[in-house]
Amino acid sequence: MAKARSAPDVWMIVSIALILTIGLVMVYSASAVLAFHEFGDKFYYVKRQLIFAVLGVGALIFTMNANYLIWKNWAKAALLICFVLLIIVLIPGIGVVRGGARSWLGISSFGIQPSEFMKLAMILFLAKWLSDKQQTITHFTKGLLPPLGLVGLAFGLIMLQPDLGSGAVMVGAALILIFAAGARISHLALLGSSGLLGLIALVIAEPYRMKRITGFLDPWADPLGTGYQIIQSLYAIGPGGLVGLGLGMSRQKFSYLPEPQTDFIFSIISEELGFIGGSALIILFMVLVWRGVRTAISAPDTFGSLLAVGITGIIGVQVLINIGVVIGAMPVTGITLPLISYGGSSLTLLLTALGILLNISRYSR
Repeated sequence: MAKARSAPDVWMIVSIALILTIGLVMVYSASAVLAFHEFGDKFYYVKRQLIFAVLGVGALIFTMNANYLIWKNWAKAALLICFVLLIIVLIPGIGVVRGGARSWLGISSFGIQPSEFMKLAMILFLAKWLSDKQQTITHFTKGLLPPLGLVGLAFGLIMLQPDLGSGAVMVGAALILIFAAGARISHLALLGSSGLLGLIALVIAEPYRMKRITGFLDPWADPLGTGYQIIQSLYAIGPGGLVGLGLGMSRQKFSYLPEPQTDFIFSIISEELGFIGGSALIILFMVLVWRGVRTAISAPDTFGSLLAVGITGIIGVQVLINIGVVIGAMPVTGITLPLISYGGSSLTLLLTALGILLNISRYSR
């Protein structure tokens, strides 16, 4: 190490704590009506979110105090395990179908989503691979294609579920990491063009994806079908105005807006807390990303720097896509808002990853 371990980044800790607290409050506010209707208990969702938050904070504390270099030794095993889980979840009778995707392993309401684990495992492995072979990254076949091949294989397995949102976040964070490692822009542009053609093919291959694109371009053409989610989301954001209707006063959560506690929770935040509340949350995410980038720049070694870039990329890409969907700037994709939306796998894994990021900050130069 370049220097002795110091205190973790205070700005990062404060932003994580505030975002997590806002998330717990808003999960309750957004889900209380739905939870009472479905389970007779308005605290149903927030109680489960609190359990995973406690587990996640415990994991954060552990990883924040465990030297991040130990994860370099576990990167290959973690990636292999996640590939096995992605295959197992596709087996009928084992993988659990929720929301039209066979992407869960578990019993009853408790389960894990292997694609969430793959995001972190892929970042760990790429950070190790590219730090060990950084001198080859400018070579197209020897340096760039092998890691991108792994990313493509994982993306393919995730798309078989299908789960475009998780796959897009993993690919986005991986490309940011690969770019930071020194890959040539010309190579990435070439592959990006090929990837765009592949994405178009994926959209055309599945009618429901094509309908999402048309619904995004003109939601009012089918207001009760493909355009329903985005229209209801905008109906929530609009009345929020500058200061919002007040905490707990959302009207759209009364069975109008689908998934108010998960994918579209930012709509409820904007409705209840207004432009000021939504902007404050975005600023907190910007602070978190800023401190993540600063940690990557000042990390004492290449592995730590690339790992910090990848973890920060996961947060940044996921926030960008979720809020983009909610405000109608992107087609509807099932993806949660980090540390805010209801979801045990996502919350626990993100807090674990942020603990690693905090540990890297303890060795910053």
